[in-house]
Amino acid sequence: MQRRSRTINTGLILLLSQIVHVGINNIPPVTLAVLALNIWLFLNPVKPLYESCISVEKCYQKQDWQRLVLSPFHHADDWHLYFNMASMLWKGIKLERRLGSRWFAYIITTFSLLTGVVYLLLEFTLAEFMDEPDFRRSCAVGFSGVLFALKVLNNHYCPGGFVNVFGVPVSNRFACWAELIAIHFFSPGTSFAGHLAGILVGLMYTQGPLKRIMETCAGIFCSNTGYRGQQYYFNNSGYSGYEGHYPYGWTHYSEGAPRSYDAYTAGLSEEEQLERALRASLQDRGNPRNSPPPFGFRLSPEEMRRQRLHRFDAQ
Repeated sequence: MQRRSRTINTGLILLLSQIVHVGINNIPPVTLAVLALNIWLFLNPVKPLYESCISVEKCYQKQDWQRLVLSPFHHADDWHLYFNMASMLWKGIKLERRLGSRWFAYIITTFSLLTGVVYLLLEFTLAEFMDEPDFRRSCAVGFSGVLFALKVLNNHYCPGGFVNVFGVPVSNRFACWAELIAIHFFSPGTSFAGHLAGILVGLMYTQGPLKRIMETCAGIFCSNTGYRGQQYYFNNSGYSGYEGHYPYGWTHYSEGAPRSYDAYTAGLSEEEQLERALRASLQDRGNPRNSPPPFGFRLSPEEMRRQRLHRFDAQ
């Protein structure tokens, strides 16, 4: 494990201050875990960047497939980390609240792997059709591809309105494509294929078969058929309720706490409830030793009948 040199990372400081400003209690658990993982691996990288980045030459030709897992969670510098994680913070809060933590974690895992696969296919295709070997050696690292996929999801769930792309208002419908071109134009060192791969993965989920495939796999590996997530609401003090999420668009059911008969009866029968009420009544009227009855205390049927009569007389 290689640790970074002890220098002032302004981007990291800004990211931490932004997380504190939002409030850790107001960040959903999966989003917070992704932020923490990326920050931890930035400070304590598993491998150097040239051994973590993803390329056709390294992954396909040299069979180093672990780069598919490592590349999304490693960043070139603190500003690379800041811009990606600041974007992840806001996208994650919106999408995890909407989709539920379990399903959002499933999406992050799938998108992280699939974006790398699509990136390799794009680079391999460009290398073959353009007869340019540099595309095979082009190595990418960072969470940007996953963020573009999440942006497609976010725009899919909020189709109306406009976003500001470098000072130009753009419809949400075309925001991803506008940002792809703008970032490549203003920052030529970024990976165009990596960002495009993220957009394609997002479209595979919103317009293609990916969502259905994920739901099918979730139904196979989960005990209950038809994956059901759990959606959390947040306020300044943290969790304030939950909502069941049905991926097929069924009606949502929302409440602050589960409505279960056992939640009120503690799973006790009617006789056991009566016995517990009588014991509490005896204690309220005064225990001669000023202490609760011993463990395993039970009233005889005759005593229970007598106490019931006393309670009726009192009424």
